[in-house]
Formats: sequence, C-alpha cells, structure tokens
Amino acid sequence: MDLKSKKRIAASILNCSPYRVIFDEEHLDEIKEAITREDIKILIHKGFIRKKQVKGISKVRFVKLREQKKKGHRKGHGSRKGKKTARNDRKEQWMNRVRKQRAYLKELKEKQLISPNDYRLFYRRVKGGVFRSLRHLKLYLSEKGIIKKSE
Repeated sequence: MDLKSKKRIAASILNCSPYRVIFDEEHLDEIKEAITREDIKILIHKGFIRKKQVKGISKVRFVKLREQKKKGHRKGHGSRKGKKTARNDRKEQWMNRVRKQRAYLKELKEKQLISPNDYRLFYRRVKGGVFRSLRHLKLYLSEKGIIKKSE
C-alpha cells in the first residue's frame, strides 16, 4: 500500500479532503507499515497523521469599519443611496420643526414676552407651515417688533 491510499483512508477517518492530511516526516516508516483503518486510527491518535487547519477569513477590516460606523463616520454623500427622505422622513422633519417652534412660543408666553392672543395667532401660523424653521420664526417676531430681541 503506497502513501496515496493511506492518505485517502486517513482523509475518510478525519472527515476531510486528502489534500488536508499531513504525515509527520519523522514517522513515515510507521505510516508505511500501517495496513488497516485501525492502524491508521492509532497513528492519528498518536499524532503522526494530522489534518491541516482550514484557512479562515479575517474580519479585521469589517470590525474596523463597524467601529467607524458606530461613531457616525462613513455617512457622506458617496455612501448614501435613495432620496433624502428615505433616510429622514418628511413627516419626522415636520414634527421636529413644529415641536421646536411650539416649545419656543410656549416659553415666550410663560415669560410673558407675548400676549396669549399673539401666542394663539402664531401657534396657528406654525401649524399652517408659515415658518420654515425656528430661526425664521424668531426673525419674524423680532422684525415685527412683537418681542424686543430674539434669544
């Protein structure tokens, strides 16, 4: 029996490819003398016949990228797919904008910088979408002289 057939038998025992079977160079004589599957099992147990480890795939780059993304990096224009509204919903943008404006109006009313009638008027205007942003609302209020200086 030549070493090729022993490699094939060892591969079937180790449950791997014959290409992954390694013979210990120092104990080739004992390996050549092995005839049966039992003999080869004994040699495997002694460590004269081993199977080569499968080459894995490193996740170093993946882990590094994931850490960067966790920090909020890699979100530039080149990484984006879809419309702006796919990432940030129009309704959510609207809700955030209106909530800020209403909170500001409430604060002005509590500090008595605007009258309850003005508060109600501007509350309705905010709901109607008259102001693009909180900055726009502040600018409008200061230009019209409703409050002295925007905070």
